[in-house]
Amino acid sequence: MKTIGIIGGITWLSTVEYYKFINQMVNERLGGVNAAKVIICSVNFGEIKTLTEAGDWDGIAAIICDAARKLENAGADCLLIGANTMHKIADTVQASVKIPVIHIAAVTADAIAQKNLKTVALLGTKYVMQLDFYKNKLAAKGITVIIPEQPEINYINNAIYTEFAKGLFLPETKQKFLQIIDQLIARGAEGVISGCTEIPLLIQPEDCSIPVFDTTMLHAKAAVDFVL
Repeated sequence: MKTIGIIGGITWLSTVEYYKFINQMVNERLGGVNAAKVIICSVNFGEIKTLTEAGDWDGIAAIICDAARKLENAGADCLLIGANTMHKIADTVQASVKIPVIHIAAVTADAIAQKNLKTVALLGTKYVMQLDFYKNKLAAKGITVIIPEQPEINYINNAIYTEFAKGLFLPETKQKFLQIIDQLIARGAEGVISGCTEIPLLIQPEDCSIPVFDTTMLHAKAAVDFVL
């Protein structure tokens, strides 16, 4: 079995989910009391949040690339950046190490393509929803992305940074997210991407009438596929 490296802490809540999913999947495949070989380098989300809001992607890259090199030097055979937004600098991280960085948007695009969906809603931080780095991976598979209107983008982004990052998953926030998803379904969404690794802690597949793509789960599965 190869070793998975996770750049975690962005946020720690979703890092816990990564660790859980990876070990569950390895155990399901290997049986007995088998578990995954995982190395985690956890960064301070407070620093990342400040740099993100300042638009200092070079500063973020310095932190994330340092974590990537530490994981490689510690023996990781592949890398997961445990956050959708941080994949804006995925190419820079990949250039800093020799081991593969598994791209969360690429594995999500593959999962959507397997279901033959052509139009999906994308929920996440404003950077995920509005910038091209995520959408381009989906477009490469012929998938059209629709995003909420600006007031809803602001609402979702604020919820991620001020609630989810603190471990707050409120009923009223869930209700608002479901209303936004219904609006996107009315605009033609055939599926919805939980494009923030904390959103699956709020919205479950059974909450929606269309397929929900849990990016944390899909990312974890891709890593397990790589190491087994």
